[in-house]
Amino acid sequence: MKILVTSALPYANGDIHLGHLAGAYLPADIYTRYFRMKGTDIIHISGTDEHGVPITLKAKQEGVSPQQIVDRYHNIIKESFKGINISFDNFSRTSLSLHHKLSQEFFKRIYSKGLIEKREIKQFYCKQCKMFLADRYVEGTCPHCGNENARGDQCEVCGRWIEPTLLKKPRCKICGSTPEITSTIHYFFKLNELEPSIKKWLQTKPNWKENVLRFSHGWLKEGLKPRAITRDLSWGVKVPLEEAKNKVLYVWFDAPIGYISSTMEWAQKKGEPDKWKDYWLDSKTKLVHFIGKDNIVFHAIVWPAMLMAYNEFILPTDIPANEFLNLEGKPLSTSRNWAVWVGDYIKEFPADPLRYALAVNLPENRDIDFTWKDFQARNNNELADILGNFVNRVIVFIKKYLSGNISLNIQLKAEDEEILKKSKETLNNVAQYIETYEIKRAARCWMDLAGEANKYFDAQAPWKLRKENPERLNTVIYTLTKLVSFFGIVTSPFIPESAEKINRMLGIKGKRSWDEGLNPYVPSHIEEQIILFKKIEDKTINKQIKKLKNPPKEDDRIDIEILKKVELVVAKVLEAEKVKGSSKLIKLLVSLGDEKRTIVAGIGKHYTPEELIGEKIIIVRNLKPAKLMGIESNGMLLAASNNETLTILKP
Repeated sequence: MKILVTSALPYANGDIHLGHLAGAYLPADIYTRYFRMKGTDIIHISGTDEHGVPITLKAKQEGVSPQQIVDRYHNIIKESFKGINISFDNFSRTSLSLHHKLSQEFFKRIYSKGLIEKREIKQFYCKQCKMFLADRYVEGTCPHCGNENARGDQCEVCGRWIEPTLLKKPRCKICGSTPEITSTIHYFFKLNELEPSIKKWLQTKPNWKENVLRFSHGWLKEGLKPRAITRDLSWGVKVPLEEAKNKVLYVWFDAPIGYISSTMEWAQKKGEPDKWKDYWLDSKTKLVHFIGKDNIVFHAIVWPAMLMAYNEFILPTDIPANEFLNLEGKPLSTSRNWAVWVGDYIKEFPADPLRYALAVNLPENRDIDFTWKDFQARNNNELADILGNFVNRVIVFIKKYLSGNISLNIQLKAEDEEILKKSKETLNNVAQYIETYEIKRAARCWMDLAGEANKYFDAQAPWKLRKENPERLNTVIYTLTKLVSFFGIVTSPFIPESAEKINRMLGIKGKRSWDEGLNPYVPSHIEEQIILFKKIEDKTINKQIKKLKNPPKEDDRIDIEILKKVELVVAKVLEAEKVKGSSKLIKLLVSLGDEKRTIVAGIGKHYTPEELIGEKIIIVRNLKPAKLMGIESNGMLLAASNNETLTILKP
């Protein structure tokens, strides 16, 4: 059996946060690590999604090119995954020429089959920004659930895909003005013609997760309609038609193709350029897409329809989508900085406590809350006090009282065989849960056994046997060490660094197979003792909570487009007088050459009216009028201050 695992492509416009990990990447990593230990032919493929409006918006906000944005965040995301031990066979990027070429080939083949049509449509146009607004350049009220901050492509609250023109109270994401609807040309993928095939295919997936089937069948009930797959943007995969050379492919058309192009890149890196075909062209390959629930529609309907239209590659076998992870009782929000960023986490904590805390509480069937206090409790009360305590007390006893030696001359009793039998049952149960995407149950299963192992240690009382029954002690220590060795296997997909530490203490080098857990290796000597988990203090956790309650201030810098709108002109001061009742306001009559204006400036503590008359100053010409002390000020002069002195800017 071959398994091809993909994780959703993260947008290269910011770091990944805990919600991303819990939704797609940690479950995929645990699943892949397990099957690697089973000896299965499995690869884990992903990469950054580097096209689309989120990228161009970020670039505009920072006043840089989209390429600079994606280069920066591709590396940041890659380092975050590395720091939290998410292992990919290949982590690619959709800005590669390999991906562009394949995406254009997809478009051309589907277009040649008559499944893509050209349409004149109505689209929002912003007069202020002088551009057509692609979906995410528009925000407004969701027509389905009333969410006032819905995007022009999808509502994050109800999960529905939205046509931008259906938004109520639409506004331009860049300038905030109300856009107008005008005509433009776009290309549409005829999803409606593939609806019968999609329905028939979904009927073969009765064992999919309930949330995936609910979303998918809900869409089909409404009937599939042709969907626009091009956008009026300069950044992205160019539409391979001469008549559409100024348009790019919609990001949700080209992004899933990234799964194939990433596999192609993986094959090239291996020096076997055709190796990717062994997965994507073999009907026996199991294709598993790990995603969050906001991506269900695209992976369960749109992407399979694209694959059916292209008619060469395998279709998804399973789509184990997770629900959302909330943070301290509130939905995660990148715009409000209500998130725990993986890059920030790994600067202060080891990877494994977070991997375990998320794994044992994954949002598999409903939205789940992550809190820092729960994270602390999982680390202190479970990892440290249960698993870590068991491993440590066994290793310490062997080192302290047996000079690190373990006798292999043993005679098992019923109680020894019972706990070892439980370990075998645990191994099989964990395997079954992982294979059915029940990662949460799998993690709890081996932690429960760690509790049983501690009880066995207490019941056998090796500290008494040392003096009263040394022969019995040999068997008990052997059994305890076998259990320690077992945890070096069963925990490996979940907390790989800790599993590696256990193996180091046992002197075990190299990779261990999953099936070895049925009869784990027991060494004759223990050389090294390593503390697996350190407890996290309240002050450390309170510091993290405080960060959330006092998030960094929103970036108040303006982008170059806003600055361009500021019209600066030279004006000559004709008259100046103090405003009655104010110690700092001065009323100025100024000439702009073609007109005269009155402005009011708060400069009275630094300048007298007399010294201003005849001076040339710089004013903002296109500022909206404002009333100060009952006087309408029609402009603003420029001045600089260091809080002590103030100086008017002069040409």
